[in-house]
Amino acid sequence: MRRYGEPIDVRKGLVAGGEAPEQFVWRDRLWVVRTILGHWVETGAWWEQAGVSALLGVSDEAAATRATAELLEEREVWRVEAARDRRSSGVFDLAFSWGGEPWRLLCSLD
Repeated sequence: MRRYGEPIDVRKGLVAGGEAPEQFVWRDRLWVVRTILGHWVETGAWWEQAGVSALLGVSDEAAATRATAELLEEREVWRVEAARDRRSSGVFDLAFSWGGEPWRLLCSLD
């Protein structure tokens, strides 16, 4: 597995009867999704957040509000098989954060 975390442009559409990433541009190359291999939602590592102590009553109200927002942050991850052309294909994890970040290519699986 190779990790990237790079921003990508994604076009969603119907893939296998459901709305999913249909195409993405990574490093100025267009990849077309052939198959959706998986789809899940991830939450942040709440136990590592600095604001967790605020939720436990150790800090002030403003810190508790920030911590709650951090804990509720989610991102959708799509594992897809995609191809550039007939010879170049791969499996990629694409992520969309509801917190306003752009789509990201998290990794490619070898």
